[in-house]
Amino acid sequence: MIVAFSVSPAGGQSDSVAAAVAEAVRVVRDSGLPNETNSMFTLVEGDWDEVMDVVKRATEAVQAAAPRVGLVLKADIRPGHTGQLAAKVARIEEHLT
Repeated sequence: MIVAFSVSPAGGQSDSVAAAVAEAVRVVRDSGLPNETNSMFTLVEGDWDEVMDVVKRATEAVQAAAPRVGLVLKADIRPGHTGQLAAKVARIEEHLT
């Protein structure tokens, strides 16, 4: 499964969310699961339990810095398929050449 998620603090004292979001990204990267981060979402690939555990821990990392947290999550659940973070993009690129 691939999960794209965005977690951010709300209700804090600062206009910048970068430090809190960086802690969430650190959790994802330290998980050892395949992942990517862009300006809007972090993607993580693995089985249901390990991915949801990472999302939970990343959310908790942001929650440590803010009284309120927003979480947006989208999942591509496709049992038996791995390596899809790169493979899905490669299939699209084939059609663009």
